[in-house]
Amino acid sequence: MSAFQAVSGLVFGMVVIVHQRDPMIDPDQLIRWYARAQRDLPWRRPGVSAWQIMVSEFMLQQTPVSRVEPIWRDWVTRWPTPSATAAAGAADVLRAWGKLGYPRRAKRLHECATVIAAEHEDVVPDDVDTLLALPGIGAYTARAVACFAYRQRVPVVDTNVRRVVARAVHGRADAGAASVRDLADVEALLPEHGAAPVFSVALMELGATVCTARSPRCGACPLSHCAWRAAGFPAGTLPAKRVQRYAGTDRQARGRLLDVLRGSPTPVTRGQLDLAWTVDPAQRDRALDSLLVDGLVEQTPAGLFALCGEGEAHADSAHSASAVTAAKRRR
Repeated sequence: MSAFQAVSGLVFGMVVIVHQRDPMIDPDQLIRWYARAQRDLPWRRPGVSAWQIMVSEFMLQQTPVSRVEPIWRDWVTRWPTPSATAAAGAADVLRAWGKLGYPRRAKRLHECATVIAAEHEDVVPDDVDTLLALPGIGAYTARAVACFAYRQRVPVVDTNVRRVVARAVHGRADAGAASVRDLADVEALLPEHGAAPVFSVALMELGATVCTARSPRCGACPLSHCAWRAAGFPAGTLPAKRVQRYAGTDRQARGRLLDVLRGSPTPVTRGQLDLAWTVDPAQRDRALDSLLVDGLVEQTPAGLFALCGEGEAHADSAHSASAVTAAKRRR
């Protein structure tokens, strides 16, 4: 059983009663609600390791749960530990990442696994500072792993948490720009005992499923006190966020080029890549250049293109084959 699941067991077996002076968000109410309303997500179940929780956090960045879940399941079955992930080829990791988007995350996750396997005896570190030193780990992910995997009382702040705090505590419809104050705000809300990790995930769940950005379901909110509700739901002062367009963007062009490379067991020609994005040749060239710069794609000495790690391997294989052929001819 993971440390996070040991904490979660508190809400399954009994309700934890928290005594705190004038709570801005009542931990008892939030934890009781989470015990009955939480989503059944696989990375929250018994037996999930700290590494597998870390993998979920990488994948969930800017990506919906529904898209992450099947890929996460396949990933942790195939590579259940950092060393197993590190032993995989970078190209295999990119293929397994599939359509999650932002594929640099896959490359950074592979790098992170390599460091954990080599420098931390295949065990995910349990303190925030050490986690922050790992490739691809930022402030949110470091605290999420420390909290959810190791039961540490550390503030975990994502967009959903910031929104709940802005409304319930500060009476604002919008969270505004992220700031260093966010960590202090959330830390002040944490219970002083072992229920803090459950409180943290419950706060995040509330923002993801009830206190949503566009259509908050205030009638389903478990909190008896909400400053935004008490103020009469004042409208937000920030301009509405534009919905990010995907069709026709450089991101889509990059994805099409990667699709070609993922689907090929050997390096491909420039002509094959050109056919993947004919709408705007200049955009296609820009997308390919950015993939090369990011280290997701590499070019062979023969001018072919491959996923990272496969171009050099193919060149070595081709060189060996040529050497064998030449040797046979000399006999």
